[in-house]
Amino acid sequence: MQETVLPVANAPYATLLYILIPLLPFLGFLLNGLLNRKLSGTVAGFVGSATVLGSFLISVLLFWEFLHPAANWAIPGTATHVAYTVQLFDWISVGSLQIPFQYQIDQLSLVMLLLVTGVGFLIHVYSIGYMHHDENVGKFFSFLNLFIFSMLLLVMGSNFVILFIGWEGVGLCSYLLIGFWNKNTAYNNAAKKAFIINRIGDLGFLLGIFLIYLTFNSVQYAEVFQKASLGQFGTYGAGICTAITLLLFVGAMGKSAQLPLYTWLPDAMAGPTPVSALIHAATMVTAGIYMVLRANVLFTLSPDTLEVVAIVGAATALFAATIGLAQNDIKKVLAYSTVSQLGYMFLALGVMGYSTSLFHVLTHAFFKALMFLGAGSVIHAMSNEQDLRRMGGLRKALPITFITFLIGCLAISGIPPFSGFFSKDEILAHAYEHNKVLWAMGLLTAFLTAFYMFRLLFLAFFGEFRGTAEQKHHLHESPASMTFPLIILAVLAAVGGFMGAPMFTGGHHYLAEYLAPIFTYSQRLMPEAFSAELDKGTEYMLMALSVAAGVLGIVLAYVQYVARGQRPAEDEAQRSAPESLVYHKYYLDELYNALFTRPVMWLSAGLYKFVENGVINPVAGVFGRAVNGGGQLLRYVQTGAVETYLILMVVGIVLILGLNFSRL
Repeated sequence: MQETVLPVANAPYATLLYILIPLLPFLGFLLNGLLNRKLSGTVAGFVGSATVLGSFLISVLLFWEFLHPAANWAIPGTATHVAYTVQLFDWISVGSLQIPFQYQIDQLSLVMLLLVTGVGFLIHVYSIGYMHHDENVGKFFSFLNLFIFSMLLLVMGSNFVILFIGWEGVGLCSYLLIGFWNKNTAYNNAAKKAFIINRIGDLGFLLGIFLIYLTFNSVQYAEVFQKASLGQFGTYGAGICTAITLLLFVGAMGKSAQLPLYTWLPDAMAGPTPVSALIHAATMVTAGIYMVLRANVLFTLSPDTLEVVAIVGAATALFAATIGLAQNDIKKVLAYSTVSQLGYMFLALGVMGYSTSLFHVLTHAFFKALMFLGAGSVIHAMSNEQDLRRMGGLRKALPITFITFLIGCLAISGIPPFSGFFSKDEILAHAYEHNKVLWAMGLLTAFLTAFYMFRLLFLAFFGEFRGTAEQKHHLHESPASMTFPLIILAVLAAVGGFMGAPMFTGGHHYLAEYLAPIFTYSQRLMPEAFSAELDKGTEYMLMALSVAAGVLGIVLAYVQYVARGQRPAEDEAQRSAPESLVYHKYYLDELYNALFTRPVMWLSAGLYKFVENGVINPVAGVFGRAVNGGGQLLRYVQTGAVETYLILMVVGIVLILGLNFSRL
């Protein structure tokens, strides 16, 4: 893909627009943060939402101009699909290391800008109603704005270092927002868990960036990818790409919650529900997908890494789906579904369905944000109750929430014509071409997804109400500030899939065509991966099996939880060994605690007891006592008595004379 620097002098308005996209949320962060106690919740929400809306409108304008260049001040020559960089200033300049602070504008960054700002705006609006009672609502919107700013910086940077800054920024914001209600110890622990596990992945990502610089003598996307496509690996062979991409994938595993670094994401729902929606749908968890898409040429040159990505993705999708079968917290069910859907996205990446992976990122953002916000509406109506066993019959009291949530469930279950059907079917088709075992794992995951999502729907909205009389008395639909985003997201979840309708249906895969220039190098290196197509008969068969798996899951959930009226057992109930294993999430948290957390705590306690208290403190104490004793002696020198000073002078003179005579 070609690249040119967009000169500021020739395009001042365009440059200003590029700068404003991340700057507006950053200004919202400053205003809400500095005036936290002075702004009312409504004003703070308006400031936070308006700044993100401004970024969204600018992104829409740039997206449109990228498609239809109409003025020289916008994006000159975009009809040729050139990627443009906007250099703001010289940043790092040390010897041969030259890293400018630049933004890169191309098809991938523009799609991500629309996703982050569009869905982010709806979540901000929803938060006005959801958080109006909170005493720190200004701080909350300040953190939300900083989250959006960090994600925008991540997707707009023109090199791996700026990407890494945004990468760390979203990690910091997740810590701040997951533990926002910091008086709750469990929430603080969840925030620390997310922060620490992401540091593990970030170490791999950082090492990957170092190796990229050592190999290509640059971290600029354009230069790195061009050299890689031409086989210019310096003193290293082509195998260096495998090492680079494996390290980059470690970073993606942490940020996008893949086995074995997924355990932070289910606990991330501890924060306010809008935070869960933002993390799970539009920002943090999509960062790993974006990074792999951005570096697609490096992964194309590393087929072994792609195989690892596909296997990890398929395993994560199936593994998390089985855990979702037995969860009773409404937000935890959604959290494990996020882990599972992220696995689908990595499965698509691993089988070189690059545009398909981003397609599922978009559709997933629509229906997952919808369902998290719908869950927030339920929790709001239920006076903060999150246990599905205490709900039931809510569709009458919350009709808008029910209808929109139903649309989200149909979308994630892959039922046509809802958005999830198109993207999930496309992933399974790519997997079928690549490996039948991976395809079978994806198909089984589709069945399990439909079952546990409709299990959630039936337990929450059907049957008799199982909460308290007080909760039933206060049941009510959420305010317009909360239902408006639900309706918009429901529409997107219902029709969003048509941006990538299968060709044989008479549709047009607009997204794949729009993104094609991003994968130019990969297509040149491996054209067969981009030209292979299934015959219509096979595609019809795969589509029928995918839909059948979803319908079967829905029917079984209906039979079990509506027709038979079955309810999940209480926590203390006896369970069979397989049920207990799934209910306790395969005891992975306990395993990690035993293998890593406890040994580190024991080591820390031992070092404190034997090293700090046994060695460091006594040694430091000796020096302290020596200094203190010396001070006690020297204080007698300053007595204020003239007689003492005269005696000391005489003693000093005698000593000096004695030393001089001893030298003669």
